[in-house]
Amino acid sequence: MKHMAAQTNEGLIRELKEGGYLRSASVEDALRSVDRSLFVPEEHRAEAYENHALPIGFGQTISQPLTVAFLLSLLEPKAGDKILDVGMGSGWQTALLAWLTGEGGIVIGIERMQELAESAEKNIQKIHTVKKGTIKTVLGDGSKGYSAEAPYDKIIAAASGTAIPTGWKEQLKIGGRIVTPVGQQIRVLNKTGPNEFTEQNYFGFSFVPLVEQ
Repeated sequence: MKHMAAQTNEGLIRELKEGGYLRSASVEDALRSVDRSLFVPEEHRAEAYENHALPIGFGQTISQPLTVAFLLSLLEPKAGDKILDVGMGSGWQTALLAWLTGEGGIVIGIERMQELAESAEKNIQKIHTVKKGTIKTVLGDGSKGYSAEAPYDKIIAAASGTAIPTGWKEQLKIGGRIVTPVGQQIRVLNKTGPNEFTEQNYFGFSFVPLVEQ
């Protein structure tokens, strides 16, 4: 069934709640505070509140809002968490994570394309509710994780790989969680011991591929 496109941020939030993709009050507050329109290229600004992915250049997209809302609801970011965000893209999800983890948290946003990393940093600076110093941008191959800042409470990606990388599992704290697309499903991995994990899978999504070097 085709819905009318949302014209406001509140309209988008309402659509996500009604669709069952927005399951967390804190994520709802984050979406309200970190406006998607500030992360969308000028030529697509009129579509900022529509529930689909939009191009941001270099063959990449800003993710569909329902996907971001669902990923973050599954991740359950908490105040003070250290989170690795693989593939910053526009910076929207990174800024949402920083809002959710607060002043005591840190989000490491890793991006392999320098132009996108620089653009994401500029976008994030527009969000006055995200404190300076709560986001660290790294230029590199996120498919390997980022060992310099490990271990992490949470790891998240919005692009799909063929499997969850070993490096991510190693860099996750015991009690930590990974939420990432694998193929056309979302996989949630909870680390219960040094090499023990529990797993849940959610189907019915579509993702761009995770670029691995």
